[in-house]
Amino acid sequence: MPAQTKQAEAGGVEAPAEAPRSALGTVAGLAITVLLAIVVSVLTSRVPDWTADTWFGPIAKSVEFPVYAIALGFAFNGILSALGVRDRLSGGFRTEFFIKIGLVLLGATVNISVILEMGLPAIIQALLLITTVFLFTWWFAGIIGLAPHLRALLASALSICGVSAAVAAAGAVHAKKEQLAYVAGLVIVFALPAIFLLPWLAQVLGLSPVVTGAWIGGNIDTTAAVTAAGAVAGEEVLEYASIVKMIQNALIGFVAVALSIYFTLKVDRPANVDVKSVARSGWGQVWERFPKFVIGFVLASIIVSVLASLFPEANADGGWLAAGVDAAKSLQTLFFTLAFVSIGLEFRFGALKEAGWKPVLVFFAGTIVNLLAGLLFAQALFGWIFGDSFA
Repeated sequence: MPAQTKQAEAGGVEAPAEAPRSALGTVAGLAITVLLAIVVSVLTSRVPDWTADTWFGPIAKSVEFPVYAIALGFAFNGILSALGVRDRLSGGFRTEFFIKIGLVLLGATVNISVILEMGLPAIIQALLLITTVFLFTWWFAGIIGLAPHLRALLASALSICGVSAAVAAAGAVHAKKEQLAYVAGLVIVFALPAIFLLPWLAQVLGLSPVVTGAWIGGNIDTTAAVTAAGAVAGEEVLEYASIVKMIQNALIGFVAVALSIYFTLKVDRPANVDVKSVARSGWGQVWERFPKFVIGFVLASIIVSVLASLFPEANADGGWLAAGVDAAKSLQTLFFTLAFVSIGLEFRFGALKEAGWKPVLVFFAGTIVNLLAGLLFAQALFGWIFGDSFA
């Protein structure tokens, strides 16, 4: 998710200033992203063979495409920034767009029964984790003296889904654009190492694929980073992580409404406020903030699952449905690769310069709580209480 975000319509929060963009710059940026994705594909398939007789050979076999994609994105971010053209090309770096298409395509490969099985424990986990992390972050940020509007952005970003939640919260509480800018920067800084840290920790701890997926999906702040971590951990983990994250994302609107009502009635204290009218207008925001790609993911899963049930022979090896699912997997990998390249290309090192140490401390503390609470809830719900459903 880019640190530069569109204006939040509900609250008029503006994005940080950017260099002027042009159609030519956007096309050029997109071309660079596609070319880097092609290089990633070549590296992923060929490096193990090229290094088979070297010390790197065994390591190369375990390096997945997100690693190459993000690394190349960072490298070219530095090159384009040094040349002074990165911002003019940034219109072609579309992490959110690519990741949403990839997730809808992922839905075509996930049986609807898996979504239904994960529904109840995933909802319980989302409610417990969002409540725990939000309240801790809100409390800790208040203890060290951060303003309520910044507290809302930090708590929302940490507890739900990173920049998307921060944008929704910024619109709801009328936060300053500078606050949104460095919260977005913090999200990316902390999400990137988690892409590789959580799969490694899950392997060290011996977690099952479903617990690993639930931990990654509930813990990492951005959908793109969740998808990258899931891809590193394995295809089965990716499915579980994506479903858990999307269920958690669906609560963005409700949190934005609650914040809007709270800040309107308590923090900003305008005169003559009608409580009922504030609450009524908020339900429109629930739909506005709801991540629509979730619907596409579920519909794709339903359609393919129904077709597989009606035409089992078509879903066998060589069947037209199996071929279609394979094509969806290939396209999914392509769009995920484009997204992960864009993560590296979009990253802004300057977004944290004006943050100061207090927001960083809050984000670090909240991340640790999120990490531990997420592991506890994932293991309890998907390993112990509902574990038999995923055995």
